[in-house]
Amino acid sequence: MLASVMASLWACILVAVGILATDTHHPRNSALYHLSKQLLQKYHKEVRPVYNWTKATTVYLDLLVHAILDVDAENQILKTSVWYREVWNDEFLSWNSSMFDEVREISLPLSAIWAPDIVINEFVDIERSPDLPYVYVNSSGTIENSKPIRVVSACSLETYAFPFDVQNCSLTFNSILHTVEDVDLAFLRSPEDIKHDKKAYLNDSEWELLSVSSAYSILQSSTGEFARIQFNVVMRRHPLVYVVKLLIPSIFLMLVDLGSFYLPVNCRARIVFKTTVLVGYTVFRVNMSNQVPRSAGSTPLIGYFFMVCMAFLVLSLAKSIVLVRLLHSERHGGQDQPFLCFRGDTNADVPRVEPRAQGAAVTESSLYGEHLAQSGTLKEVWAQLRSVSSYLQTQEQTDQQEVEWLALLCRFDQLLFRSYLFMLGLYAITLCSLWALWGGV
Repeated sequence: MLASVMASLWACILVAVGILATDTHHPRNSALYHLSKQLLQKYHKEVRPVYNWTKATTVYLDLLVHAILDVDAENQILKTSVWYREVWNDEFLSWNSSMFDEVREISLPLSAIWAPDIVINEFVDIERSPDLPYVYVNSSGTIENSKPIRVVSACSLETYAFPFDVQNCSLTFNSILHTVEDVDLAFLRSPEDIKHDKKAYLNDSEWELLSVSSAYSILQSSTGEFARIQFNVVMRRHPLVYVVKLLIPSIFLMLVDLGSFYLPVNCRARIVFKTTVLVGYTVFRVNMSNQVPRSAGSTPLIGYFFMVCMAFLVLSLAKSIVLVRLLHSERHGGQDQPFLCFRGDTNADVPRVEPRAQGAAVTESSLYGEHLAQSGTLKEVWAQLRSVSSYLQTQEQTDQQEVEWLALLCRFDQLLFRSYLFMLGLYAITLCSLWALWGGV
């Protein structure tokens, strides 16, 4: 009996101690609780936090480029990951730290306080960033809002010098509704520090970050003057992968096609060789078509060179086909000419006269027959000689035309070869110049 009473007594004591301990650590006894309650009790987030409404609220901006995710030249879109910071002063959120256990900084929900309506003008997609619902506020009323943002923005991309291109895309920050008399913008750091700060950039992508220049300006509009800050993200492409996969194989195919010019112009093997090169070049272009950026505004310079090279290849192949076809037809045309051969029995067509009597009649008939036979033989020989002469003249004219065509097409082939060689040299010089300019940026 006594044991059960003591057990109940100890249980009551433990419950009482627990209640006292809970009451001792109640959040209402916390300085942070009293501070946040006092700050937000009569706070109106719909009102710009200044006591003098003629005083502008200055918002200080800062930007760090974290990564360049994608550059879509066809749609003129840039995707970047940036770390964005904005700082402003809220006169309604200041306190005396000595009255709250020396608390100099607290975190408050962003949804419960006034925040500037700063947007990026180049936005073309919804903001995709982690939801950070809190901001830091210090005892003087300075608020710092920092957050990572995935920016999908419009950018005028120029791909003429691909793969040695340098792009300059801007991110413009300004208020939507508040004019410069209400909300002004300023730099949190100096523009020089922002320009050369690459410590947060991941330099393992296709693009290299060169600089982030910035400028402050006033935008004039029909509704008033708006302050804005523009950050220019300057970047350049790493070209080595495109040089190895695109440019060097293209140059090798052009050199192989140049080697076909050392084959005879009337050789059928030249047509087979050039056809093989053309098929290989076409397959190469199809496989590498996705590697070259497509843009409605401009075509890459190497695209023009690819088209010119294919035009030269097709023109040379067509010239070889026409030449071989022409010479083949002329040879067959010569062989189709009628050629009359000499026959062994020259008297086969000569009528014979049978002797009918003796004496003078037989003699006269024999002489007359011999005369007719000699006359028919001479005519046949003369006709065959004329046929041979006509055939030889035709063959001589055919050979002369073949020589003239060969000479003309040889000159055209030399001109085509020199033009092809000049174009290939110009191609190589242009690429080397673009590479040098890319390295000097």
